[in-house]
Amino acid sequence: MSSLSVSPETTSATEVSPLAVKVEDLSITYRTTFERKPTLKQALVRFGRGQRAVREVHALKHVSFEIRTGTALGIIGSNGAGKSTLMRALAGILPPTSGSVEVWGKASTLLALGVGFNKDLSGRENIILGGLASGLSRREVEERADDVAEWTELGDFIDMPMRTYSSGMSARVGFSVAVHMKPDILMIDEALSTGDAKFREKANAKMAELRQSARAMFLVSHGLGNIKEMCNDVLWLNQGQLMMRGEPEEVVDEYMKFVKVKQTASTDEDI
Repeated sequence: MSSLSVSPETTSATEVSPLAVKVEDLSITYRTTFERKPTLKQALVRFGRGQRAVREVHALKHVSFEIRTGTALGIIGSNGAGKSTLMRALAGILPPTSGSVEVWGKASTLLALGVGFNKDLSGRENIILGGLASGLSRREVEERADDVAEWTELGDFIDMPMRTYSSGMSARVGFSVAVHMKPDILMIDEALSTGDAKFREKANAKMAELRQSARAMFLVSHGLGNIKEMCNDVLWLNQGQLMMRGEPEEVVDEYMKFVKVKQTASTDEDI
């Protein structure tokens, strides 16, 4: 049994929910197909054709936690740990295979900066589309469009087709749209690496500002310094399982010890 729901911001007319997110026994399994190499005998029988095989990938395994309003949660772990899968589940992009995800309020996500933009339209036009997709009215989007466009620091490029943009320029537009839509819950997946040092500093300042007004913030990053600086709670995933949750310093230290052990063991796993 699986469920995914977005709850209204208040539980009653006068009572605001103390929770921003509740995850119960969440598991997500991908089914992928791949071409299995045939043996010589099989190749002769099948005229050299391979055989399609199905593989199940257990991206998340029975993960449970609650996030209270005001939390800035960092999510850490090696590549393939399930971090981005968890973020996509929280954003409503991936349905649970089993378990449930409940979210209070509207989420603005930077999970895939620039994905969904119309490359034939200008950056300014895509800002309007992004705002409308976030649930704002046409009037609200038009009121913010100029500020968002200016915040990207793209100059005249903002009125050029996005097919002429570099990946970094597209990411700036995506970041600017997401952080200016006044989200209840902000989800960022490695977005702070966008752009040059000056823009990253500006992005960090904007994130700090949003943390004061949003119900909750989720940050996935391999930059453990950013995690310590911007988060007041950290969750560590490994191979789809919740390993530890707690204070940033404590969890990051334990994660680093784990990483060093894995490195010493000379495993092939990307950590």
